[in-house]
Parts: sequence; structure tokens; C-alpha cells
Amino acid sequence: MRRLIDDQLDAWNNSTHRKPLVLFGARQVGKTYAITHFAKRSFANMAYVDFSRDEQASAIFDASIAPADLIHGLESLLRMEINAEHTLIVLDEIQLCERALTSLKYFCDDAPQYHVIAAGSLLGVKVNRSKYSFPVGKVDMLTLHPMNFEEYLWATNEQRLADDIRQAFTQPDRPFTLHDRAMDLIREYMLIGGMPEPVNAYVNTDHTLQYARTLQRNIITAYIADMAKYSSARETQRIVEAWNSIPRQLAKENHKFQYKTIRPGGRANAYQGALAWLVSAGIITRLTQVSEPVTPLKAFEDSSAFKIYMADTGLLSCDYDITPTDLIPADNKASAFRGALNENYVLQQLTAAEIPTYYWGTLNRGEVEFIARDHDGNVIPIEVKSGHNVTARSLTAYRSKYQPAYAIRLSAKNFGIEGDLRSVPLYAAWVLAEHMQHS
Repeated sequence: MRRLIDDQLDAWNNSTHRKPLVLFGARQVGKTYAITHFAKRSFANMAYVDFSRDEQASAIFDASIAPADLIHGLESLLRMEINAEHTLIVLDEIQLCERALTSLKYFCDDAPQYHVIAAGSLLGVKVNRSKYSFPVGKVDMLTLHPMNFEEYLWATNEQRLADDIRQAFTQPDRPFTLHDRAMDLIREYMLIGGMPEPVNAYVNTDHTLQYARTLQRNIITAYIADMAKYSSARETQRIVEAWNSIPRQLAKENHKFQYKTIRPGGRANAYQGALAWLVSAGIITRLTQVSEPVTPLKAFEDSSAFKIYMADTGLLSCDYDITPTDLIPADNKASAFRGALNENYVLQQLTAAEIPTYYWGTLNRGEVEFIARDHDGNVIPIEVKSGHNVTARSLTAYRSKYQPAYAIRLSAKNFGIEGDLRSVPLYAAWVLAEHMQHS
């Protein structure tokens, strides 16, 4: 599968200031595949170590973390020659070996000629919860997210359609002729999501949803099993409870996260740690409210008011047990979960582009789903609508009060423009994110 991170890995490899790379990302987002694919494209061979499977590897790092000693030890363990120019050294599941993580500092300082990538599914959790000596300033860092819609189109052999959508975004006053086809595919993506294994299964089993759903449930089961790692039994229970509450949180009219929705009487002091674990594991995204949409947005952040979304929309639709017919547009048809699913999808596209995103407003005065800065520094409101009814009093109120440079309305409608309001179809949310990311 082609992934957006391929270009980032190439840029890292070609950088004259390259440091050892730490690749973050949730379990099953495709980290190992992306690294292996990169190694095949760019190196003669790969020295691969998985600390979850090979105890002897940990022993090598326990003995010494001097690069020369490590290279010698890895050559003996893997029965191969490690060449600084032609070999990619991969340290997978590195969170299981603290000495290996520390060694990255010495590769940076004493042996920068070697190409080293470290990865781990729960690396963020381990680093945040243990007294790890993380090599700050001595490593480059990237995060692999679930596949965005463009990557999904690549996987389904729709590269040309992806290019056409990008081109259509640059002509907002002209309807896109392939709108209906693109809407069919975005509904498909809402079901399958961006986890590579379900996507691959769906593509290669004549688009059979049932098998993809089985794989999605397996991923969720693996996530829940992971929640017992680096946590006490009581804390594990709270992490699981917080995770299981997300579909209920998003089904409410007000999607603001409420601890009492986890369980009656639930309080912040009991569940804040659980949410931090889920964020560190990369399986949820926390969206915080801003009191005023003014730069810098972080200065107006209200950390007590937030929403929680799943990192992958396909896993959310699996939790809801959504079927294709549930996504057919109809007035008042399952509107609560469709709204939640669309918001989750849009945030997934923004997160994949690493756009810092917030929301504005309250239930009383109306809410704008997303607030973000574009590449020119403008604070832009992004309204998300589930169907063709795009009346939005909250966005109208926002535009009247703050007079943004322009506003975005994402919906099932085609491209269009009315003054400073741009209508963008849901399937082009990834292009919007790309536009906000780059000048």
C-alpha cells in the first residue's frame, strides 16, 4: 500500500541533518509495513530487531550502548553485515528495551552515518508513564496515522479520482462531475476506515464488509488487551470504561465529553489518567474548546471542555455496527450517529495532516465543529453537515461576530461558493486539510 509517510521517510533519508528516527503510531496503523517497504525501496538490506520476540536483542543493549559494540552485536545476532550507507537498522517495539531507546542518543552523537529507525505501538504510553530517558533533541520524530481518504483511494485503485478531487477543490465555483461516485466511495470509507488490514481485506475480497468487520473487531480486542499494559488492574478498568463510552459520548446531541456518561457519578479525577493513556496510545483524538477563535488558539483553549473521537472512523462505525443502508441520506434517519461519524471522519483527515484543531461554542449559543488555522494564519471555522440540509445558525452567528476571511461548510453537497462561504463535499476534507497545511 502506498502511504503518505513514504515521502516523509524519503525526506528523512535525504536530509543532511538526519538523526535516528522514532516512528510513533497506534497498533495496526502499518508502521512495520511502511518501514519495511521503505527499506526495500532505499537500502540494500535491513537489520531488523523486534524486542517483543527476541530476548537476545535486549541482552546486546544491556551489555553496551556504544554504537560500535551494538553494530558488532547485531551483526552476530542477525548473521549479516551492517553497512552504514546501505543498511537500514530497525528497532521495533523499542518501548520494551529502555537501553535501546537511550542508545539513539549515542547513534546521533557518535555514529550519525548509520540509518536507524525505532518504532513501537505503545511507545507513547511507556515514555509518558515510565521514567524513561527519552533522547530529546537527539532524534527525529514522525507519527503514522490511520489512512486518510486519499490513501484509501490509492488502495482501491482510484488514484485518478483522488487527483480529480484535488483539482476540483481549486475550482470551487464549478460542480464536480464525479460527485455521486465520490460520495459513494466516502460512505464506503466511513464503514471501512483507514486501518490497513481491514482496507486490504475489503479490497481483495470483492468488497465484502463482513470480513473487514471481523478484522476491525480483532483490532479493538487487541486495543483492549493492550490497556492492561503499564497499568494497574483498577486503572485498566477505567481505561476500558472510558474507551467503551466513546460511541455513547458521540451519540449525544452535545458531543462534549462527560465523565458521568462513562458511569453514573464518574468524575474527572478518576478518569483523566485513563484518557491520557488512550491519547498516548494513539487510538483517540482529544478536541478542545476555544473560548475565542483568536490567534494563538492555544492561548484560548479551555482544557475542561473537550470532545473525544476515535482515531479511526472505521472502528467507530464497527462499534456502532453500522451497515451500508444506515448511511443512505434520509431526513432524520439515524442522524445522531451519522453526524458523529462525519465529524470523526473530518477530524481524522485533519489529524492525518497534523493540523492543530479545536472547536468553538456551547450548546446554548451553537457550536462550530472545528476551528483551525490555514497556511496564511487565518482562523477558519469548519462546519460539518451530515446531509443536504445545510442550514447552520451557529456558523452564521460565528461569521457575523468574528468575520473570518472565509468559512468552510463540509456536507453531502457539491462544490460551491457563496461570498465568503465555501461549500466543500465531505470527500474533499483531506484536500482541505492539505490546503491548510501547505502554502
